[in-house]
Amino acid sequence: MGKAYFNIGVYLVALVVLVDQFSKSMFLASAMEPSPFYRLTPFLNLRLNWNKGVTFGLLNNFGAWMPTLLIVAALLITLLLLRWLAQAKTLYAAIGLGAVIGGALGNVIDRVRFGAVVDFIDLHYGGYHWYTFNVADSAICIGVGLLFLEGVMIKRHQ
Repeated sequence: MGKAYFNIGVYLVALVVLVDQFSKSMFLASAMEPSPFYRLTPFLNLRLNWNKGVTFGLLNNFGAWMPTLLIVAALLITLLLLRWLAQAKTLYAAIGLGAVIGGALGNVIDRVRFGAVVDFIDLHYGGYHWYTFNVADSAICIGVGLLFLEGVMIKRHQ
């Protein structure tokens, strides 16, 4: 069953990268108009944010070499995750790893193309705004959550 799980994970990687890059290009095409801010609902805006750092904008101002360092780090981590995916023994692991790898690669593509990650989803409630994010970031969070749940379920089962 290991090869089937690997295939599922790889297909999910491709799907996440495609959806992420498509959503970013659609937003960027419309964001080039004079006002790159769109209010969709009382709790959701689309707002362009170029993230040169890591998650939540951490390390955003660490110099021109940061995108290169982050690209290299993400690719090395992706190789390790692909190795883990090749040994996946559960569907949860395959889906979780596929989502994380796909999200990481989606953001790497942005760093190579633009020197920064395109973030545009702005969730908020009242005056409180969550960090601006994208489809790749969402996939990474969901994937990590699934891997955590899988780990908890395995320990509980043992």
